[in-house]
Amino acid sequence: MKFSLYQRLTLALFALFVAVTGVFFWWSHNIEQLSRYEAEQRLHISLASHLAADNPLLKQGGYDHKALENMFHTLMILGPSFEFYFVDPEGKIITYSAEPGKVKRKKINIKPLKQLIENNSPLPIFGDDPRDLSREKIFSAAAIYNNDRLQGYLYIIIGSEIYDSIFSGIQSNQQLAQSIGLVFGAVIFFFMVLLGLLRFLTYPLKALTEDIRNFRRAGFDKSRVKLRQWPKAENNEIHELGLAFNEMAEQINQQFNQLKFNDKQRKQLLAHLSHDLRTPLASLQGYLETVELKGKNLSDEQHKRFIGIAFKNASQLKHLIDQIFELAHLESGQSQINLEQFPIAELLYDIVAKFSLPLTDKHLTINIIPQQCHILVTSDVAKLERVLTNLIENAIRHSDDGDTITIEIIALKKKQVKVKVSDQGSGIPAEDISHIFEARYRASNAIDDTNPHNGLGLAISQQLMHILESRITVESELNKGSSFSFILFSR
Repeated sequence: MKFSLYQRLTLALFALFVAVTGVFFWWSHNIEQLSRYEAEQRLHISLASHLAADNPLLKQGGYDHKALENMFHTLMILGPSFEFYFVDPEGKIITYSAEPGKVKRKKINIKPLKQLIENNSPLPIFGDDPRDLSREKIFSAAAIYNNDRLQGYLYIIIGSEIYDSIFSGIQSNQQLAQSIGLVFGAVIFFFMVLLGLLRFLTYPLKALTEDIRNFRRAGFDKSRVKLRQWPKAENNEIHELGLAFNEMAEQINQQFNQLKFNDKQRKQLLAHLSHDLRTPLASLQGYLETVELKGKNLSDEQHKRFIGIAFKNASQLKHLIDQIFELAHLESGQSQINLEQFPIAELLYDIVAKFSLPLTDKHLTINIIPQQCHILVTSDVAKLERVLTNLIENAIRHSDDGDTITIEIIALKKKQVKVKVSDQGSGIPAEDISHIFEARYRASNAIDDTNPHNGLGLAISQQLMHILESRITVESELNKGSSFSFILFSR
């Protein structure tokens, strides 16, 4: 049988309560007994000395044992709660008031008697009970002298055997009734308080468990279940756990939505890429079949043109496949970083030099600002070159003849360097800006030309900057140009 946390806490606290109650009863009973013994002994502490002073037989030394025994018997009848003994100076019992065979000891310890007579110990003081070999009782005692010679001691047990048996019976009945009433009342009160307290303490945990159970039943989809809003209590661990669970649920929900979005994007990307692959592949296949079937009937000029078109389609197909593999490799997180320190301006001049032909064809100019710059950055040269190549290539494609492309190097605080690539071209519509870094996305005003570009360049560039712990931002205005920028670290 499985118990809930609430039930286990209830049983544990009940067991603790029973143990504490038992210890309390034992302790209070002992205190009550000691208090009663002290009161009775203090009340009768002079009993023995008064009897010794008021009885000539004891006052004279008491040599007649038979007379002492008769006197003790008479005194016991008058005071049944007392037992009378006469012992010699060594503690040997000479005579007593008990019935024959009741006395078990022949000798008692004299030290407690001397402590009581000399009044040098706190009460209660316990002495040997002659009727039991191990029991001790409170007593009253007086020394008996004959002239100046110690003859023995009058030893009076307070609370005789008869008294103890009667008192124990009455006390046990009273204690039983009191104990039953007290325990019953305490248990009822304790359970009422305990149930309320435990419910108050365990309710947040129960609520959290219910949230977790509902969240699991909803397929870990937060949109299908309403979770509690937990207060921010620094000293309440359950509330902290509830806050952490809500954050975890939110994170799971975001990741779940991101996975669905990525899956949708991949399906769309696969569909687009299938079309992009099919077009150059079909063109390549068509021209090759034409050359194969009609090779003898084609002129040298036609043969050369068809082979050139087929080669261009093959190059475009290879370029697209290379981009697909590059993007997949970057998204898998397996790309390694090779950091090194280098002058950023020198890298920019090297990259711009590669575009001298397309710049000349469109009569474009690229300005690097400042022209002389000695700022050093720490990054992966190959990945950074790939990003800058994509950005400059896009700027050239979207610029009109005679435009100027600007590349700025801006030193920021905290050893940061901003690189900004700006053009004066067609710009990007506002509704397209948030999507331009998505794979295979092309803006509504995208330019179609003869160069192989398939909408993957910016997606690859953003992934590369993510690996370099940065990101590309864009500012654009339709028909007025665009600016792409990212942050690097200098050392």
